[in-house]
Amino acid sequence: MRKGGSNWVDGENFFDRDTELEALEERVREGTHTLLTAQRRMGKTSLVRELQRRLAETGEFEVVFVDLEGAFDPADAIAEIGVQARPVHAAWDQIKNRFANLLRNAGDRIEELSVADLKVTLRAGIGVGNWAQRGDTILAALSESGRPVVLAIDELPILVNRLLKDETGQVTPAGKREVEAFLSWLRKAGQDHRNRVMMILSGSVSLEPLLEQAGLSAQANIFPPFDLKPWSEETAVSCLEALARSYGVGLGPEVGRDMCRRLRCCIPHHVQMFFDRLHEHLRRAGRKDASLEDVDKVYVQEMQGVRGQVDLQHYEGRLATVLGRAGYTVALEILTATAVKGDITTETINRYRNDFMTRDAHDGCGAPAFDHVLHVLQHDGYLEPNDGGYRFVSGLLEDWWRGRYGQSFVPVFDR
Repeated sequence: MRKGGSNWVDGENFFDRDTELEALEERVREGTHTLLTAQRRMGKTSLVRELQRRLAETGEFEVVFVDLEGAFDPADAIAEIGVQARPVHAAWDQIKNRFANLLRNAGDRIEELSVADLKVTLRAGIGVGNWAQRGDTILAALSESGRPVVLAIDELPILVNRLLKDETGQVTPAGKREVEAFLSWLRKAGQDHRNRVMMILSGSVSLEPLLEQAGLSAQANIFPPFDLKPWSEETAVSCLEALARSYGVGLGPEVGRDMCRRLRCCIPHHVQMFFDRLHEHLRRAGRKDASLEDVDKVYVQEMQGVRGQVDLQHYEGRLATVLGRAGYTVALEILTATAVKGDITTETINRYRNDFMTRDAHDGCGAPAFDHVLHVLQHDGYLEPNDGGYRFVSGLLEDWWRGRYGQSFVPVFDR
């Protein structure tokens, strides 16, 4: 078993999740579409990639993986789906025929074009007025390819958020109409090609709170959610032990348990990141066996240090993207207060709610509703209910947040 780093993993490097793979395969075979949900770094992309790999190996399915992080409108999304359908040869032949006028200039060189060049070529013929029709053409080609297709669409929520809101984070009427049109098309496509094209939607932020905020939840009703949970401590320790064997590291059970205790929430990426930092620490020290003292030093100096911050700062970035400036300011106050105090009471939450509403009314900034901010913090795995209040789900994120913002934190309200 090898370290996964920040990339998705499959094959021999994919660890555990047999129950989840079985459940998702069952959904695919029954023709069910899925909205895969989980907090960040839980391994959603790895799970989907491994499922697709296994299904492709059976010879019964074609698989297509699409990443929409770089898409800015529905036309971009359609072009991306079309380009990524290229490995499905029967579908690609149909797409070439149906887009013949667009691709004519490429001539016989079309198979030699890079993905980026091919995307530009397709995108040139897809615009505001015809993206739905072009999308129907591509989905029909996949549906008629001879074998059922598992179509995974990653980072759909990023595209939805980008369409839905302006630069301040406010939902706009035009954005709402565009999202409604795109999701309506996606829903209809899923219904029209049921049992021929099975869709799995996912992303690094959650789709449901975005749609609830805009009043568009019904647009995703054909995508029943599948919630991917953290590893249990037992599974996380087993993963650490497997990695230790692969790299010749002496890692006693008590060391693995201490690593998991510090993480508190055994997010697969954080487990692997912890091992990677520990392995590098031992290598620099010229040793093979890890001690509890090594774990403490690596957790404080490496996991929460500059190298760890690069990874964990992504949590902040995604939160700011989804909530906008005004909403993120409130989220920052709530999260910092929770990190400093260890938890935050319902009474304090209510005081923040009232203060937030007063500030918004005074500033007229049109910030998202306070309860939406709190919902996002829970849904995306930052906070969880705890004894009449809330606490951080992840011990690592809590400690990192406290170290990053705790020293400059001025409490607005007493407990």
